Amino acid sequence: MRLKDKVAIVVGAGQQPGETIGNGRATAFRFAQEGAKVLLVDKNRDWVADTSRMIEEKGGICKILTADITEESNCKNIAQDCLTNFGKIDILHNNVGRSEGDNETQAMDASIWDQLMEMNVKGMFMTCKHVLPIMRNQKEGVIINISSIASICSHNSITYKTGKGAVNTMTHHLAMENAAYGVRANVILPGLMDTPMAIERRAREQKIDRDEVRRGRDARVPLLRRMGTAWDVANAAVFLASDEANYITGIIMPVDGGLSSNIGQ
Repeated sequence: MRLKDKVAIVVGAGQQPGETIGNGRATAFRFAQEGAKVLLVDKNRDWVADTSRMIEEKGGICKILTADITEESNCKNIAQDCLTNFGKIDILHNNVGRSEGDNETQAMDASIWDQLMEMNVKGMFMTCKHVLPIMRNQKEGVIINISSIASICSHNSITYKTGKGAVNTMTHHLAMENAAYGVRANVILPGLMDTPMAIERRAREQKIDRDEVRRGRDARVPLLRRMGTAWDVANAAVFLASDEANYITGIIMPVDGGLSSNIGQ
């Protein structure tokens, strides 16, 4: 097992209902499958309870914590709850993010900008802030932040792209700031993924069938003309969390079927 005896926090371990699995749930499951004890953090207890059942049915070990990462007291409690339950923190995986309400610049509502930035950037900063002293004291730890290829590719709305770009630069800073303490920090950039967050909302907003959404997204991906799945993101996270990656820090890893490399096509 690649994460045997490790303790992981997965922030955003639940998911909205849908036909497929989301990135946070898949990553939490894979961490447990590889031997980690996992603290499952989500704002919606019902959504994360399904993740817990999925893990426990396969013999994995996990605990649930409901938290709102836009509240710093909640972020502090995430770190303390993990210490109370498991005694240490080896891995922090930040998977929370949203784009609903985003828009092009001239039409963007400033209050929605603030809400998106508070969750997508500030919340991630605060979870890292309260886990880092523990990892520094241990002289080891891994932070994995989920960004998006929207941060490096053209995108049709401003706030999500800007926020995910900030996640990239923040992660680079974390990697350099904490390298002397044995703490690694890397960022994953998912591309077009077949997840409930991606498919359900677009089908609802565009008033079209889910499979039509899928066909349009599949056609844009260079590798075999198909979207990735949450398992692709989860497997990348397992690698970065494992000792196999113990000399890797500060990287931006696209998981996108070549979409971000499709320059000039």
